[in-house]
Amino acid sequence: MTDFSIDRRRLVAGAALATLFAAAPAGAQDKPVTPWAWTDANGLVKDLPKDPNPTTDDVKKFPRCRYCGMVRAQFSHTRHLIHYEDDAVDATCSLHCAAIGLSLNMDKGPKAIWTGDAGADGEVKPLVLVDKAFYVVDPSKPGTMTRVSNAAYADKAKAEAAARAEPSAKAGAEVVGFDAALRKAYLVMADDTIMLRTRRGEMRKKAATPQ
Repeated sequence: MTDFSIDRRRLVAGAALATLFAAAPAGAQDKPVTPWAWTDANGLVKDLPKDPNPTTDDVKKFPRCRYCGMVRAQFSHTRHLIHYEDDAVDATCSLHCAAIGLSLNMDKGPKAIWTGDAGADGEVKPLVLVDKAFYVVDPSKPGTMTRVSNAAYADKAKAEAAARAEPSAKAGAEVVGFDAALRKAYLVMADDTIMLRTRRGEMRKKAATPQ
């Protein structure tokens, strides 16, 4: 009786294992791969274009923001350009979308990040390295893809003047470096995403309604 019970348990366990493996998706028993190897092969990162000189005519080569579809030339004062170590390029319309890209492509190391100089003259603003830029985080006005403006300036005096102007000063506008601006962009990401999803939904609904 005892031997039969043991054999029965073995039979049930064997059947359970057979069912488990039969139900496993194809490739589940293949050699394990690291998460970063999988994303390199299958994630969004694999679709990034390669360019050793991305800043040359960047708004022509990368006309649309990868994440929201905005025309980057129209938002040249807030556009960002991330150049990774393997020459992959992530071109966005804003710090908001650059923050999304940096999160999604966490296994790639940027060798340079640029942003538009909001204080420069010209229809299309020149690019400046974010390490040398001064961001004005201004709650008094909306920015590109965000409720809180975060335009960057190559000239610190211009950035400070923008932060001191009313109503910016009254709202607590401040001049910060790229790392601090990026952290603040992540902090407001939830509210920005809710706002943008609502706005885009309304726009899509309006566009689909016959006039």
